[in-house]
Formats: sequence, structure tokens, C-alpha cells
Amino acid sequence: MSTTDYTGVDVLEILEDAHNYNDFLAELVRRQAVGRKRLLDFGAGIGTFARSLRGAGYDVTCVEPDTGMAARLAGAGFAVEASVPAAGGFDLIYTLNVLEHIEDDVGILRTFKGALAPGGKVYIYVPAFPSLYSAFDKKVGHVRRYRKAELVGKLKAAGFAVESARYVDSLGYLAALVFRVVSDDKGSVSPGAVRVYDRLIFPLSRLLDRVLSPFFGKNLAVIAS
Repeated sequence: MSTTDYTGVDVLEILEDAHNYNDFLAELVRRQAVGRKRLLDFGAGIGTFARSLRGAGYDVTCVEPDTGMAARLAGAGFAVEASVPAAGGFDLIYTLNVLEHIEDDVGILRTFKGALAPGGKVYIYVPAFPSLYSAFDKKVGHVRRYRKAELVGKLKAAGFAVESARYVDSLGYLAALVFRVVSDDKGSVSPGAVRVYDRLIFPLSRLLDRVLSPFFGKNLAVIAS
């Protein structure tokens, strides 16, 4: 990850109000963390998920190269690293909406493999479908959005065995498609729109995912070991 300070902190703070969405992501990580202790949050940001998982009893180390956000995490009592620790020994590495920011994503995946304890896993959650790439993606520094086969192939190239890969947030796919068409070239996000989506649309999207996730979704979730 670049050591240049991240320009999308305002977006992270807006998205922190998406309680249903954030609780859902934290729960996805907790399911993979059962029976594990040492977790690495790669791209921890302002600590939205690290705080939740620490509150659930896990030992969370944060990787965050942005100096301002790293200082906030350290002030909250987290062990913070600017890059993946060479010593490793983590039972689970999770990264939520971060890998898409990185040019050499395969290189980062290889560092994950080296940092895992025997039997360790990675949980990756990223934006899906290049066709949804919008001014918002550009604003927050997304290099790409992923297709399932692409990310699975990159994980295999990095030496992982992929256990599952599925699309998530089927209604979000449609919302992102509309946003790409109607949004301004600044990629602005309204706090009110985030709240409406989180409270009204996302719960319904979770239900529809039971049928639609094999085909499409705004995001892609992958588990590998």
C-alpha cells in the first residue's frame, strides 16, 4: 500500500454511519474467525471493523499506512503497522474494500500468505464488476473492480487454495449502476443517501442474495487458505 495519506477519509466517516452494512461485514469476518485468535486488519482505516472485532474478544493488529488514521488507531490502543508484519503468525487476515486500491494486488496477496500461521485463512471483500466503475471509485482511489474469476485466479497465483467466492449485495449492484449513470464527475456521496440505502435497501438486498449472489452483486467476498 502507498504511504501517501489517503484522500477518502471523509467517505470513511460517512460510511461509518451505515450500521447495518458494517455490522454485516463484521459478522462475515467473525464467522471466519471462530476458533482463531490473532487477526490482521489490512487497511484498517479509522478502525470501524477493528473496534468491532476487538470488542468480540479478538486480538486485532491493524495495517494502516495513512499516518493520520494510523495515529487514530494507535490512540485507540491498537497495535498498528504500516505494512504486513514480516513475523506474521496470524490466524486470519481480513481486508474489506481495500485490495482494489493496490496496483500490485498479487504481490500483497503473497505477503498475506507469508504472514499466516499454519492453517490460517484470508477473507477478502472487494467491489465487483468493472462495468460499475464510477466517479466515486476514482475519487476514493480504486484501481479496479473485480470479477470473480479474476480474483480467484490472482489468489491461486499467490499460492492460495480458494474455499469460496460469491457476489454480495445484489440490489447494491443495481444502485451502483444507477449511480454511475446519474452521479456528477466529483463522485460525491450524500450522508442521507447512505442512511436510506443502509436502513431500507441493504436489508432487502441480503434476502435477495440467497437467490442472486451466484450471478451478480455490488461486491465480491472470497475465503482462501
